[in-house]
Amino acid sequence: MARRIAAGAAYGGGSIGLLGAATVGVLLAEVQLAKRQVGGGIAPVPPSADGRYGVAFAGPADPLRLGLLGDSTAAGQGVRRAGQTPGALLASGLAAVSERPVDLRNVAQPGARSDDLERQVSLLLADASRTPDVCVIMIGANDVTHRMPATQSVRCLTTAVRRLRTAGAEVVVGTCPDLGTIEPVYQPLRWLARRVSRQLAAAQTIGSVEQGGRTVSLGDLLGPEFEANPRELFGPDNYHPSAEGYATAAMAVLPTLCAVLGLWPESDRLDGARREDMLPVAKAASQAAREAGTEVTGARAPWALLKHRRRRRLPAATEPHPHGEAGEPGKRAEKETGKRTDKTDEGRRRTDEARKTGETGETGDSPGEPRNLPAN
Repeated sequence: MARRIAAGAAYGGGSIGLLGAATVGVLLAEVQLAKRQVGGGIAPVPPSADGRYGVAFAGPADPLRLGLLGDSTAAGQGVRRAGQTPGALLASGLAAVSERPVDLRNVAQPGARSDDLERQVSLLLADASRTPDVCVIMIGANDVTHRMPATQSVRCLTTAVRRLRTAGAEVVVGTCPDLGTIEPVYQPLRWLARRVSRQLAAAQTIGSVEQGGRTVSLGDLLGPEFEANPRELFGPDNYHPSAEGYATAAMAVLPTLCAVLGLWPESDRLDGARREDMLPVAKAASQAAREAGTEVTGARAPWALLKHRRRRRLPAATEPHPHGEAGEPGKRAEKETGKRTDKTDEGRRRTDEARKTGETGETGDSPGEPRNLPAN
């Protein structure tokens, strides 16, 4: 099914239905129930996380430019602090691994479907001097919930990946998450949501890899955590991830984000101990959709590498720093550096004065003898 969807997207085929007509009537009641329960709370407007991360690594090398596109998951809806959004987490992690500052620009839009990617890509590429070095796309959930034709969804995504690759940016796609992990969704709607989500994720993988991108399956990555502790990993609206949920997802994407830039210590060589393999693209996509956290990378067509990279804990969440002028580090970092320098100079001055005082015996003691200290 994923191959049929991808082929229809590539060659202009019509919509391929993922729902049998006979099942629609049975599921209508559960759909209405889920709508009343999901999103029952109020999700805060996602905070802006744009800015510079890793200012402590400022040096002669230019900052890396990271772009983020997609829907509310990419925007970070559900958290209140910029440092808790996936963009900030990925930028901080990328800065720590590369030891270079990272400039983040997030154009993701809550509620966006794949047909909004054209607008988002245009925003990122509007200034040729600020073309991202690497982009992360997280999209697909709203395509499923709004019943967007799968071929149209994949066609929009592959077009976005192709435009970004043509502009010189590397691309990592976090494929459609498993909507069957959403707590208020009951059977059989839960089973259907899982099936449709996985089919779309597999088709997204095929289309993205064929355009030169890499994918990471988000799938049911948070499933066990959601089931064990749903109140912590769901946001206040019972739909979007919480800060802990976003951190888990970002930790899965970061290794591939770094690997695509040649920064990860692991190579693209296969490790049989971690069940890595070279498979036809469609088979690799299907397997990745079933196992969250799996990376798919294009090899020689029609083959792809199936990778399970080791994850590392993310650095502590940091808030963005404003950009300095003419591409220099942020002014806040400059002020902090100046303060440290002033304190260091003051300490040296006091040390020199103390040393001179001891050498000249200004307290009446003989040179070279220990000075009398007051009793405690």
